[in-house]
Formats: sequence, C-alpha cells, structure tokens
Amino acid sequence: MKLGHMSVPGDCNRISPILSQVGNKWAALTVLVLSEKPKRYNQLRREIETISQRMLTVTLRALERDGLVQREVFADKTPPQVEYRLTPLGETLVGPLFALCEWSALNCDDIERNQAAYDMAQTPKAKVAG
Repeated sequence: MKLGHMSVPGDCNRISPILSQVGNKWAALTVLVLSEKPKRYNQLRREIETISQRMLTVTLRALERDGLVQREVFADKTPPQVEYRLTPLGETLVGPLFALCEWSALNCDDIERNQAAYDMAQTPKAKVAG
C-alpha cells in the first residue's frame, strides 16, 4: 500500500481496523498497565483512573477478541476471581506503545504550545469601537 511517498506493508482495508483498536487510548493504556503483570478487573480500574466501568469492559472484550489479552477465571476462589494478562501477541505491542508514549512525553510541550497558538489564531478578534 502506498501512503504519500511511503510504502506501508499490508492492505489498508485490513490494517485500518487494527490501528483503530490498538490506537484507541483505552486499549493502549490497558495494554501498558497489563505489561507490568496480570491484574484483576478492579486493579485495572484503579490504575486507569479515568476509565469508566463500561469502557473498561468493552476495551477488555475487544482486546480479548483480538487475541491481545487473555481472561482467566479462578473458580476455586470465593468469590471466583478473574485475571487479565497479555498474550504473547499482546506483549509484542508493548514496545511500539511505549515508544509512542516516550515520543509524546518528549514533544508534549511543543504540541501544547502549537495548540495554544493555533487556538489563539482561530479566536475572532474583539471589535474595537471607533
């Protein structure tokens, strides 16, 4: 596939949904939190502070469907506990996501400055009575 002057491997129709999923902020944060160690649902919810219960559930199901996260039920415990862990495929995503986080951290000051300048330029000037 050709994007501008770059050649990107793969078929755009197949890659786009994957990029949408792994590029989703909740999916990315969930993968990064699980990269440390397997966690229970409530541990994930506490560590991803701003995620709602519904969004965490939707995100975990999507990551499980894609084969990036494995859900394990421990029925021998009372009450039964559920733990989430990255699969080997999910672990291969940690490096690229961490690199993107690192890039964001290195460039957030410039981006915030650019956003403020852009927003200022878009604000209509107050009319001066003359």
